[in-house]
Amino acid sequence: MRKAASPAMTAEQRRTLEAWVRARSTPQSIALRARIVLRAAEGVPNSRIAQEEGTSRPTVILWRDRFVRGGPAALTEVAPGRGRRVTYGAERVQGVVEATTQTKPQGATHWSTRGMGSAQGMSASTVHRIWTAHGLQPHLTKRFKLSRDKQFTEKLTDVVGLYLNPPDKALILCVDEKSQIQALQRTQPGLPIKKGRCGTMTHDYKRHGTTTLFAALSVLDGKVIGECMPKHRHQEFLRFLKRLDREFPAQTPLHLIMDNYATHKQPKVRAWLEKHPRFTPHFTPTSSSWLNLVERWFRELTEKRIRRGSFESVPELIAAIEEFLSASNADPRPFAWHASVESILNKIAKCKAVYNSLD
Repeated sequence: MRKAASPAMTAEQRRTLEAWVRARSTPQSIALRARIVLRAAEGVPNSRIAQEEGTSRPTVILWRDRFVRGGPAALTEVAPGRGRRVTYGAERVQGVVEATTQTKPQGATHWSTRGMGSAQGMSASTVHRIWTAHGLQPHLTKRFKLSRDKQFTEKLTDVVGLYLNPPDKALILCVDEKSQIQALQRTQPGLPIKKGRCGTMTHDYKRHGTTTLFAALSVLDGKVIGECMPKHRHQEFLRFLKRLDREFPAQTPLHLIMDNYATHKQPKVRAWLEKHPRFTPHFTPTSSSWLNLVERWFRELTEKRIRRGSFESVPELIAAIEEFLSASNADPRPFAWHASVESILNKIAKCKAVYNSLD
């Protein structure tokens, strides 16, 4: 067979192609083309190049010819007409986005890919791609509530100020109660997790009573003081405050971040706090439990120990909670607060603007 002539290559072109081959950031397709041209310039036959590079002989000939006509730049160009043509234009895509965000299907609260595809005359997979490209997830919702507390800004500034600028020689404790924790016993044992199958548990259960967990999270080191009690009254809360008084040195000031539950403001509780001035209460705004970091720890407890558990009695549930508490305190990880007052107020202002636009 007649041997193909080696493509002419300047020293500068060779350096460019060799740099592309060496660079880790070069796309593999372009690196392959550069290697083909370099081997061709050395006089290597097309069939041998194709065999060494794991490609076809027509591909080798294609990129040799491209290089001869356009140099290194021709190796990075995409041939016109290649690839799948756009089926739906920008107007159709925008129509799907607007219909998703501004309308609802008849008799339903949100669109599905099949429903939107039927309404727009396209496939469900196309709708899914459009939603993914625009960050739309109609099947998901998040719960939130704007606080109507008239002193919202003042309370927000107080609590966030403690997180971002804690007082010297004092401890900040996030205090709250996780009430009505149910001891639920699944009616059958769940199947264990294995390759190709997640763990399982039955949908039905037996109720064996409840308990309430009183907890105080130390913002400094992430340790939690917790105690389960049968009821959720001011008497139990006073008992927990007295325990906190014993847990920490008498000379250490304690700043308590709490919500507005009536138990925390009961007259006897207030009287006790006045007699113990080292306790300084700080109340979060109403409907703003997200400001209390102990709620984040409660979520860890629920997700990692309670939700998938099966408990035959309240004492068994309490033992599980105490086991999780001990494990958490053995390797505590404090939750760091980063949001400033200004950023929070800006987000709330945007939410209120959206609400006002709906009126």
